[in-house]
Amino acid sequence: MYYVFDMDGVLVRSASVTIHAAQLILEEYGITAEPSEFAPFIGAGEARFIGGVAEAHGLTYEPVMKEKLNNKYAEIVGDELPPYPSGKKVLEKLREQGVKFALASSADMVKIKANLGAAGIPLDWFSAIASGEDAERKKPAPDIFLAAAKRLGADPKDCLVVEDAINGIEAARSAGMKVVTITSYFDRETLKKHQPDAVIDDLMELLEVEIK
Repeated sequence: MYYVFDMDGVLVRSASVTIHAAQLILEEYGITAEPSEFAPFIGAGEARFIGGVAEAHGLTYEPVMKEKLNNKYAEIVGDELPPYPSGKKVLEKLREQGVKFALASSADMVKIKANLGAAGIPLDWFSAIASGEDAERKKPAPDIFLAAAKRLGADPKDCLVVEDAINGIEAARSAGMKVVTITSYFDRETLKKHQPDAVIDDLMELLEVEIK
């Protein structure tokens, strides 16, 4: 079994930082956004994350908004990223066991590097990395997971995706992969409605999950 990890909400608990950065950028456009407004766009990439909320307030999305979001995120992540040791510990355990794993994040590489750097997770631990720049269609489309599997040299049916978002569950299913979800942002009952293979509350539980 190959593991394919989402990043935000799985290896790092970054939702609060991303939301704060997006709120700060939208304030520049005269928009005051509540954290709950971003929920439908979690896992869909930065453009949709900030653009979806902007459009809900009647503002047309412009690519510069994503650039501003990434820059603001990189500026504040070092101070605001909540500690979450489970991400690094689980990857260390899998490495010890000789398990190959990939990273498949809708985020651009600039954000991936900022997050993993803040969490102390080396990029070269991953056998493959697929970022938002590698998939024209974002989650819930399966493209990013299929790109990660190809780079791993793995059949999609032999891959287990680790996700926290509804968009991610749907993307994994569309890719023909198994999926475990973690209750980082969405509660257990909400996640179960989308029929993942398992739901966990802490990433360390992944090491005990058995998926047929």
